[in-house]
Amino acid sequence: MPSTETHPQAPAHFSDIAPRELLSQLYWAAVRQALPAHTLNHYLPEPPKGRTLVLGAGKAGGAMAHALDALWPQDLPMSGLVVTRYDHTPPLLADAAPARIEVVEAAHPVPDAAGLAAAQRILALTRGLTEDDLVICLISGGGSSLLTLPAQWEVDGVQGGISLELKQRINKLLLESGASIQEMNCVRKHLSAIKGGRLAAACYPAKVVTLLISDVPGDDPSVIASGPTVPDPSTCADALSILKRLAQDAPALEADFVLKALEAGVLETPKPGDAVFANNSVHLIATPQQSLEAAADLARSMGLHAYILSDELEGESREVGKVHAALARTASLKPASAVQPFAKPCVILSGGETTVTVRPRREGALRGRGGRAGEFCMGLAQGLQAQPKVWALAADTDGIDGVADNAGALVTPDTLARAEAAGVSLADCLDRNDAVGFFQPLGDLFTTGPTHTNVNDFRAILVL
Repeated sequence: MPSTETHPQAPAHFSDIAPRELLSQLYWAAVRQALPAHTLNHYLPEPPKGRTLVLGAGKAGGAMAHALDALWPQDLPMSGLVVTRYDHTPPLLADAAPARIEVVEAAHPVPDAAGLAAAQRILALTRGLTEDDLVICLISGGGSSLLTLPAQWEVDGVQGGISLELKQRINKLLLESGASIQEMNCVRKHLSAIKGGRLAAACYPAKVVTLLISDVPGDDPSVIASGPTVPDPSTCADALSILKRLAQDAPALEADFVLKALEAGVLETPKPGDAVFANNSVHLIATPQQSLEAAADLARSMGLHAYILSDELEGESREVGKVHAALARTASLKPASAVQPFAKPCVILSGGETTVTVRPRREGALRGRGGRAGEFCMGLAQGLQAQPKVWALAADTDGIDGVADNAGALVTPDTLARAEAAGVSLADCLDRNDAVGFFQPLGDLFTTGPTHTNVNDFRAILVL
């Protein structure tokens, strides 16, 4: 995250600041609220009689590890291993003590060999734990891909298992299918040897304290990073149904033996009530709603009305963008009333996790680049139809939109006019899921670099 000196305290009134910078300041207010250095100290457990082991995974993993290391008494022993995304480990402060928690990096959103090696090491560290030991698990969004350990099993005396290559293909299928995060993580949990409560089972009988940064609608701990330390209420039958439905569009998946293992129930996860969770606790240290409220507070301090639609919005990104456009147009054109609740000037905020269904490429067409924030902005621009005095920003709070280098994009009243002048077709870019191809020529990509946290989508629409 860039120095906060580059994002100074907002002026007293919104009219003193350009809309683009105003939206940027709202985004950074949301991000700062979710930084583990600001929140983790409220949830520190009591030191144990035995060892203190720290394990974790997620895009905020490096920042969480550094924060915990700084807060834990220096005279008390602590060790551990956390995996985060490549280039998402924040630098240690110059005066920081030597790190006691090792941070390694791996690929996201498609897992790689580094993530596999990290998961193997994490599971190995749980060997020999006793009831006198404490395991602090630092879990944040992105952990599903970063903590990858494909399942192995036996059915009717026949050994089976998932290779990393097949796990990558299944993961890619899930990402491009438009499946919800709940559906994706249901499949991931049942095809893993460490997710879906299995890490907690490996830690038993030690006490496990899980500290979570939520990136999922509803803040369900069993969905965040596929719930490696919490009970899993979903079943093999659920995962089988989802995978069968998605595999209809991917006949080359060649995973019949995986489907048979799910049908046999040999990949079932630990359930609520299992004794392995009896001595465990879970704490949400940062949530999307808290970040939206921080942005709303800043907007109100500027003299704007602020409205939070929801922190749980899901759906196809471009369609959610069109719905937001309809709300913004109504707010712009009509006065506030019993049926139109938005009083101008205002900012309309929302969060959650939308999805992108990747369209088949036309022959000869270039593959698009971008993620759900950019796709939302394309749908929003299409729906706004150059509505005057409406600006918007959509960005992922981890600083990365999909697999591109930008966090998201900005929409302005003249977006469509500038695109036409630049010879950029919105319809073509939507057809190819190419948000980068649309917004980059306009200079409207919103680029932040890694923020070292992750509370998912942030959307702000400014209506003046």
